[in-house]
Amino acid sequence: MSAFVDRAQLHARGGDGGAGAVSVRREAHVPRGGPDGGDGGHGGDVWLVADHNVASLLAFRDHPHRRATSGTHGAGKRRHGRTGDDLEVAVPPGTTVRTGDGEVLADLTTSGDRWLAARGGQGGRGNARFLSNRRRAPSFAEQGEEGEERWLELELRLLADVALVGFPNVGKSTLISRISAAKPRIADYPFTTLEPNLGVVRVEEGRELVVADIPGLIEGASEGRGLGLQFLRHVERARVLAVLVDLSPLAPHPPAEQERILLEELEAYQPDLVERPRVLVGSRADMAEPAPDTPPCDHVISAVTGDGLDALVGHLAGLVGEARAVEPRSEGFVVHRPAPVGISVERDEDGALRVHGRAAERAVALSDVSSPDAQAYVRERLDRLGVTKGLVRAGAKAGDEVRIGGFSFDYVPDDESG
Repeated sequence: MSAFVDRAQLHARGGDGGAGAVSVRREAHVPRGGPDGGDGGHGGDVWLVADHNVASLLAFRDHPHRRATSGTHGAGKRRHGRTGDDLEVAVPPGTTVRTGDGEVLADLTTSGDRWLAARGGQGGRGNARFLSNRRRAPSFAEQGEEGEERWLELELRLLADVALVGFPNVGKSTLISRISAAKPRIADYPFTTLEPNLGVVRVEEGRELVVADIPGLIEGASEGRGLGLQFLRHVERARVLAVLVDLSPLAPHPPAEQERILLEELEAYQPDLVERPRVLVGSRADMAEPAPDTPPCDHVISAVTGDGLDALVGHLAGLVGEARAVEPRSEGFVVHRPAPVGISVERDEDGALRVHGRAAERAVALSDVSSPDAQAYVRERLDRLGVTKGLVRAGAKAGDEVRIGGFSFDYVPDDESG
C-alpha cells in the first residue's frame, strides 16, 4: 500500500548547453571559405507542473533527482546542435516550493500552474558568430553553459472546501465514506486514519465539494503531540471547517471540552483558522446519552445510520458557495523571488574579487582564451557589460585576482594596459 507523503526534497538540474564548434570552410575552389562553426543546442529546463491526477509527493521520497536533457554540440558547415528536451515534473495542486532555508519561491495551487525549477544552460556560439571586419578568422567558440542545479523543499497542503476536524475515533472517516466515494480505513480504535483522505461530495444542481478527512487531533497537537503538526497544515487552505464532537459515552472528554480543546489547538497553530466559517457537528448520535454540558450543535448526525447527513451536506454546500463567491479571482500562482539579473562584484574570503552574473560568465566561457582575438573579445565584452566599472567601484587594484565563473585573471588598470 503506497503512503501519503506531504513533504519531500527535489534536486532539479537543467540540461547543459552544447559547445559551439570551431570550424573553417574547406572546399575545392574556395580558398578562403571563412569560419563555419555551428552553435551548440540549449539545455532543457525543469518545470514543476501542478497536476490534479497526482495526490501526494510520494514519487520524490526515494527518487528526488530530476534532470532535463542536455543540448548537443555544434559542428562544421554551420550545423547547430539539437536543443535538449524540457522535463515536466508533476506535483499535486497545493504544493509550496521553498529553498533549503525555508524561503518561499512559489505556490502551485491550481492544476496547470507551471514554475521553472531549474533553467537549462544556453548553447555556446560557434566561431562563425564571431566573424567581424576586425576578426576575419576567429579561432574560438563559446563553451556550452552548465544547467542550473539546486535542492528544493516541497510541501503539500491539501486544497479542500471542507476540513473535518475532531478527536481520534470521532467518526470522520465514516462520515466521509457516507457522503462521498472515498474509502478510508475505518476501525473502532483511535488513530485509524494515519493520512488525510479526500472525498468529492456531489450536491444538487451538479455542484461538488471537496471534503478532507484530517487525522484526529489531540490536546497539544499544535505543539507536536500525536499526529497534530504533521497534518494541521492541511487545514490551512480549507474554506469551511466542520468541527466534530463525540456525543457517545466512549468519548475521551465531554462534548463541550472537546470543542474547547479543538478550537484552542487550531488557534494556537494559526489564529485566523478560528475565524473561518465553521459548523459544529455532534457525531455518533446513535450512541449518544443525555449530557448537561453538550454544546448547542449546528447538526447532530450519525454516520452509521445516516441521520442528519443530508442537512449537514446542504449547510456545508451553502457555506462553501458563500466563501467561493467572496474569494478574489486568481490571476495565477505567485512567484515569490524574481530571477537575479545584472552584474555584481564582491570580495571572496581570500581577497580575490568575484564577478557574479550570467552574461559575464558567458563572456569568458570560450574554447580558447589564449589567442589575441579571444582576449580582445573578452575585454570588449566585459567592458560593455560594465564589469570594468564594477571592479573599479569595488576597489580593484593592480595585481588583484579576478574570478568569473571558473576563469580567473590578474586585474590590470586601463592606464597600465594601454
